[in-house]
Amino acid sequence: MNDHSLLGPWVRRFLLEHLLMERNLSANTQRSYRDTLALLLPFLNRALRKTPDCLTVDDLTAERVKTFLLYLEESRHCRIRTRNQRLSAIHSLARFIGMHSPECVMWCGQIRSIPMKKSTHGLVTYLERPAVDALLRAPDRRTALGRRDRAILLFLYNSGARADEVAQLGIADLDLARDPKNGLSSVRLMGKGRKVRQCPLWPETAAELAALVAGRASAERVFLNRCGLPFTRFGIYALVKRYARRAGKTTPALLDKRLSPHTIRHTTATHLLRAGVDINTIRAWLGHVSLDTTNVYAETDLEMKAKALAQCEIQPAQLSRSKWANDAGLMAFLRSL
Repeated sequence: MNDHSLLGPWVRRFLLEHLLMERNLSANTQRSYRDTLALLLPFLNRALRKTPDCLTVDDLTAERVKTFLLYLEESRHCRIRTRNQRLSAIHSLARFIGMHSPECVMWCGQIRSIPMKKSTHGLVTYLERPAVDALLRAPDRRTALGRRDRAILLFLYNSGARADEVAQLGIADLDLARDPKNGLSSVRLMGKGRKVRQCPLWPETAAELAALVAGRASAERVFLNRCGLPFTRFGIYALVKRYARRAGKTTPALLDKRLSPHTIRHTTATHLLRAGVDINTIRAWLGHVSLDTTNVYAETDLEMKAKALAQCEIQPAQLSRSKWANDAGLMAFLRSL
């Protein structure tokens, strides 16, 4: 059998050569593509009774891909967004094979013609300022862990960073003023697609971070867990949920929402918009590639919609106290014409 017809070598080249060497995609994207193929190959193995090493490119037909996507939704209970994410990885694999193997161009077209599934987009969830204040008051600042946890929550709200960006943040990425309360401080964040952005820090955030990293090597991560190891994004998620439950005892609004680090990210964007920051600045602040992604906040904020509506409200007509016919000056003007 021709090695070019085997699927296994293509998968290895796709993961090691294309994603890593040619595209230099982020570790999260690489893991997402790997996980898709780790689900797809055993699925084909069960359907065809062939070991993954014996699968050929022709075994991966468009109909089998569609059956795999249905399996994800019905058996694994994946949401449409996850289903589309898996399909995107398969599209990328097909494009890679088609680019390097002319005889597979028609097969590539069939796979890539499988459309993404449309889904409804829910409203963006965000917090009002009293709920943010309650969340920031939740950590016990009398303890070192409480001060660290408050610094994480404050940094999330200040920067609008994603959970993974917070977990990966290094001390070398901080540019803290010598006097954080008076100087300008900032942080360097690496987002999706390895896009780097610089975000300003409030004096309070800079002061708390300065205290947290004092005396530590610049090569270390900023946020460490109780064992002295770097936080993971799952640890950041768990921390936010833990303090949301604690703050929810006094602020029920926090219990009514599925709070996550991304909720705080949405909150940052919404509050910046309310403060009058232009949408393009917010796009750069959050690290969005497209302005369309940022525009969703303008569509979501009910308070801003109410203000806009008030500007358009029809005012009741003001009735004149005297009839125009009694205006001698006007009548004289009309007679003179």
